[in-house]
Amino acid sequence: MSRRDTSPAVARLRRTRRLMTLLFASTTAACLVVLAVVAIRIDSASRRSGLDHEVGSRAAGLSRAVWFDAGVLHLEPLREDELAQGAQVLAVLQATPGKTPTVRNVVPGRSSLPDKDQLDEIWHSVLDEQGTVQVSASAAKGGRLRWAAAPVWDDDRIGAAVLVGTELARSERDHDLLVRWLALGCTALVCCAAAVGHLLSGRAMRPALRGLGQQEQFLAEAAHELRTPLATLRLVVERGGSSDEALRLVDRLSRLVTGLLARARLESGAQRVELVPLRLDQLVETTVEELPDHGSVTVTSEPVVVLGDPDLLAQAVRNLVENAQRHGGPAGSPVEVSVAPGLVTVRDHGDGVPLADRERVFARGVTRTGPGTGAGLAIVRWVAGLHHGTARLTDAPGGGLLAELRLPTDVPPPPSSSSHEGPGTVGA
Repeated sequence: MSRRDTSPAVARLRRTRRLMTLLFASTTAACLVVLAVVAIRIDSASRRSGLDHEVGSRAAGLSRAVWFDAGVLHLEPLREDELAQGAQVLAVLQATPGKTPTVRNVVPGRSSLPDKDQLDEIWHSVLDEQGTVQVSASAAKGGRLRWAAAPVWDDDRIGAAVLVGTELARSERDHDLLVRWLALGCTALVCCAAAVGHLLSGRAMRPALRGLGQQEQFLAEAAHELRTPLATLRLVVERGGSSDEALRLVDRLSRLVTGLLARARLESGAQRVELVPLRLDQLVETTVEELPDHGSVTVTSEPVVVLGDPDLLAQAVRNLVENAQRHGGPAGSPVEVSVAPGLVTVRDHGDGVPLADRERVFARGVTRTGPGTGAGLAIVRWVAGLHHGTARLTDAPGGGLLAELRLPTDVPPPPSSSSHEGPGTVGA
């Protein structure tokens, strides 16, 4: 497991991501529960209202179909009335003053009606309300029904009531089915919301994780870049070297720090790269001269002007040369640097890099010998990309490896200079 995977900052970001996912899912679940409860209540009220309207309308219509004539109740129309034929349960309650009602014309049977006490309550409710009443009551054979009783007037009194019932079970089954579907749908939506929230929080955290990775990579690269000049400066001081050599190393350290800070600002987006016209040949010569072991390095150059950042280009050239010195054969093996229009090449005389690995070595944390802390070639390619150029490795003629840094040259030609009228060689 890498250090990035175990860093406390990454662990905190991951905990924050899980918390955001939980918060997103919880908020979605709460909203869905509220909506589901409202939907269930609306559906229940709507179904009850629909049943009441159905049985009430049927009972009122049938109560107008029958009549009293000289105290005799005529029920003949119920045999042919479509409302009567469509009723699940139908009965007529008739009573003389001061007596309990009797049941007539029961469809489909007496067991479908409520018991005697409930029928008496329904009858008295009709007398009290003087109109249609609706109640829920159980049938004698079991099962809950919704009942409507509509009065039948005998002159100025209520002489009978038409009782119509419909089962609640079917409506309740449909309501229960709706509740189950809502529960299943809400659960699925909460799971989807949790997944979406996890993805969105991950996408939101990605820049922070990338920034942490870049910060840790920068610290590793800074330590790698500064270790060699610091060690050289320590040796110079310990052996009582000249002040000029110490000052040269201090200047190199200053340029290294400036370049590292510039690269950190560029990678974080806090600063944009500023390309200015510069003499590429002079920059390469100066960079090679500042190397602690430049005795084995030869530079062949011609006047070249490019648009670039001097600190970043110097760091790229230094990384190419140090990479050739470190991996291009035994210590002190010759390294040849050449500067041509838009091209800097560094050749070593080592074993080279297999063709399949020539792109992989440009990744951060990979060296020519395998995984490690080096980032030299990765920085070279990054600098090349900032300058709209390219960096690649090829086989050198006669053996060894040739590293190329190509840069655009769409700038005015350099002014004539007596010191750069032709190719020159810079030695130790």
